[in-house]
Amino acid sequence: MSVSDLPPDSAPASAATQHNHGVRPARAGGSPRAGRISNGPRAIRQRLNVVAVDLGAESGRVMLGQFDGRQLTLTEAHRFPNGARAVDGLLRWDLTTLWEQIRIGMAKAATLLPTGEEIVSVGVDTWGLDYGLLDADGQLINDPVSYRDPRTRGMLAEAVRLVGRRRLYAETGIQLMEVNTIYQLLAEVRAGGADLQKARTLLLIPDLFHHLLSGQAVAEYTEASTTGAYDVANRRWATGLLSDLGIPTEMLPEVVEAGTDLGLLLPPLREELGVAYGRTRVITPGSHDTASAVVSVPFTDPAAAYISSGTWSLVGVETDQPVLTEAARLANLTNEGGVLGTIRLLRNCMGLWILQECRRQWEREGKRYTYQELVDLASAAPGGVSVINPDHPDFVTPGDMPERIRQYCRRTGQPVPINVAAIARCVLDSLALRYRMAFTDLGEVTGRPVSRIHIVGGGSRNTLLNQLTADAAGLEVVGGPVEATAMGNVLMQLHALGEVSGLEQMREVVRTSAHPHTVTPTDPGRFTDLYGRFTEWVAADLAEAGITDKTD
Repeated sequence: MSVSDLPPDSAPASAATQHNHGVRPARAGGSPRAGRISNGPRAIRQRLNVVAVDLGAESGRVMLGQFDGRQLTLTEAHRFPNGARAVDGLLRWDLTTLWEQIRIGMAKAATLLPTGEEIVSVGVDTWGLDYGLLDADGQLINDPVSYRDPRTRGMLAEAVRLVGRRRLYAETGIQLMEVNTIYQLLAEVRAGGADLQKARTLLLIPDLFHHLLSGQAVAEYTEASTTGAYDVANRRWATGLLSDLGIPTEMLPEVVEAGTDLGLLLPPLREELGVAYGRTRVITPGSHDTASAVVSVPFTDPAAAYISSGTWSLVGVETDQPVLTEAARLANLTNEGGVLGTIRLLRNCMGLWILQECRRQWEREGKRYTYQELVDLASAAPGGVSVINPDHPDFVTPGDMPERIRQYCRRTGQPVPINVAAIARCVLDSLALRYRMAFTDLGEVTGRPVSRIHIVGGGSRNTLLNQLTADAAGLEVVGGPVEATAMGNVLMQLHALGEVSGLEQMREVVRTSAHPHTVTPTDPGRFTDLYGRFTEWVAADLAEAGITDKTD
C-alpha cells in the first residue's frame, strides 16, 4: 500500500517522499516530521498505554508501557523466539513468522487493559544492519539475509581496494566491520544482484515492520546511521560512496527522525486488533535497539560511559557531534545516530553471542545449561587463565564455538580451556578486557576519560560480568535497567506524544521507575599482566584484517 492509498485519518501530517536521500529536518521547536513534541511535561489525568515491539537476534518481545505522568511501568505481553535459518544456502530471517508474533503480542497487550482504555501508540526497535527489498508493487522480494551469513567474507577488503579505508570511514563515521549493510550490499552486487535489480525500495528491519503497521516506507535515522552507507556528518545517504562501489542508490528511502508520527495503524490492522487499537498511532522510536537503550541510561555524569549488553556489547559515550578524526578511525570507533541530536560514539564489541553459541553447541552435544548455571560455573573457575579477542572473525558466524575458542588459545600460546566452566570463564574475562580497551580508546579520542560505567540491557543481570568489568576498568559499574531498550522505545513515543520533554526528563523517569544497582572494583589488579598481552593480540587481529592500516 502506498501513502496515497491511506484514508485521510491514517495519513501523517506530511506524507513521506520516496528517494529523498537526506534526513527530514526537524521543524521549528525541534519537532521531527509529524511528531508532536512539547516544551515540557504536562499533567495527565489517566495513564497512557504505549506498545513497544523489541526484536533481538535471539528473541522478540511485545511490551506494554504505562505512564502516569511520573512513573513508567513495563509489562511483557508476549515473548517469542527468533533466529536466522538456512534457506537456499543463506541465513535468512523469517519475516512472516515475526510479523505474526508481533500481531499476537499486540492483541495480548490489549487484553491487559481495563475495559475502555486504549493503546495510544506503537513503535518497533530491532538490531541494525539487515534489510529487506520491496518490488514495484511494495512486496517483499525475499526474506532478509542475516548479517551473520558468511557472504560478506572478503567484502571489506574489496571495498578498501576500490575506495580506501579513509574514505569508508570519513564519509560514514562507521567502524569497519564486514557485517555492515554496505558490505552486505556489495556482496549482493558481486553475486549478480538479482534481487537488487527487482528492488524499488530498501527498508531496514524495523522500517519493514513500521511499513506493515502504517503503510509508510521510510528509514528511521538511528537505524540508517548503523549501515556504513549513511553520511552521519551531513545527515544523508552516502550516495557517492555507494555508486563508486557499484551499489545502486535509487532504492534508498527518505530518512526520518526518531519520534516521527507515521499515522494511524492501517485499517485492516485496526479491525483485526479490536477497539483498543482504534486510534493507535505508529511512532518511530530510536529504531536501532541500542539507540533506544541509550535513552534509558540514567546518566548523572557527562563523562560516564555505557555498555548496552546483550548479543552484542555496544560500548560508548554520548556526544553532540560525530568524531571523525584519524585517531577515531584507527581506534575503530563508530559514530551512530542517537535521538534528539545526539551521537553514540561507540565500539561494537561481540557480546554474549559467544556464550549463547557455546550453549547451543553444548546442547547439540546433549548437555543443557541455563545462562545462570553457566555464570555459576564460570564464577567457580579460576580467572585470568586464557582469553580470546571476542571480535575476531572466527567468533562472528554460528558453529562450534567452544572448539573455535580452543583453537584461538592454541594459536596464541595460552592454556587451552577444556571444560564448560573454563570456557565460560574465558568468554566473560575476555569481554571485560575488551570493554576496558574500548573505555581507554574512548577517553583518548574524546579527551574525556571515562569516570563511571553504566551497563543496561539483559546482560546487566550477569553479576559476574559486571564485577569483572568493574575490576578490569577499575571503575564503578551501575547495572540496569534490564529492560532499557523497551523503556527507551516507550519514552521516545511519549516524547512524540508530548508527555515528556527531552532526554533529561526521560532519564529522570528512568531513575524514578527502575532501580539500578552499583558494583565497585574489588580486585582491580587481577588483569594487569594479562591485559598487555590481550591488547597485543587484538592489535594483531586488527592489522591482519586491514582495519588499522595507515597507508590509505
